[in-house]
Amino acid sequence: MRRRVGPDQQAVPWPLGVPAAVAVLFLLVPLLGLVVRAPWRGLHRIVVESQVVDALRLSLLCASAATLISLVLGVPLAWVLARARLRGIGLLRALVTLPLVLPPVVGGVALLLAFGRVGLVGQYLHGWFGITLPFTTPGVIVAETFVAMPFLVVTVEGAFRAADRGYEEAAATLGASRMTVFRRVTLPLIGPSLVAGSVLCWARALGEFGATITFAGNFPGRTQTVPIAVYLALEQDPEAAIALSLVLLAVSVAVLVGLRDRWFSVGGAP
Repeated sequence: MRRRVGPDQQAVPWPLGVPAAVAVLFLLVPLLGLVVRAPWRGLHRIVVESQVVDALRLSLLCASAATLISLVLGVPLAWVLARARLRGIGLLRALVTLPLVLPPVVGGVALLLAFGRVGLVGQYLHGWFGITLPFTTPGVIVAETFVAMPFLVVTVEGAFRAADRGYEEAAATLGASRMTVFRRVTLPLIGPSLVAGSVLCWARALGEFGATITFAGNFPGRTQTVPIAVYLALEQDPEAAIALSLVLLAVSVAVLVGLRDRWFSVGGAP
């Protein structure tokens, strides 16, 4: 039987199909090489080695903490960007989303200048409270939060803009306070986007490298996350680097599968 073509689907002309096929190959061949060259027989042994397990544990802990902080701070920020009537809101939006395009290493340098022992804020944290963030586990969390929070903010801001305000107005008419409306009406309305933004934030934090190694360094069991372990193992133990890369690849695939209903429909439209 001949396959029916949907109203939004068209036959692919070769001037578009050929470069599209090249693009697919360009994006998939490196991943295929990773899977083909993986040391499958010794994969379990490599992954359960103490240093690898420590890096995985630290990465999961720090990424989860960074996501939690991003939720606590990022959701109110997303609401302000979407709903508040403030002068210069466009400039504020550009500034808070700057880490999306900022080179991670530059972000790490900026964090050092801000939260280092002689940084703008760090000098007071160290002098008044004895708190030192660089080259510590909390420093890893700070670095990951810095680069990952904008992913959550952008996703949730769009949801706040698209949410039907009629429900919020009805709840306010019935006597609910602003915070009650926010907790009981607004947050459930943006629930799917909130979950999607949280997952993207967590995945970005899990894969963070540049800002982390610049701001927190590389200390096994304390600041060495999986991406840093992959980078170091690539020179000393390539099989371990491939095994750790497979772990991150599996996480990325799981994130995409989990968000497929959010991003894709049967026809391919968002």
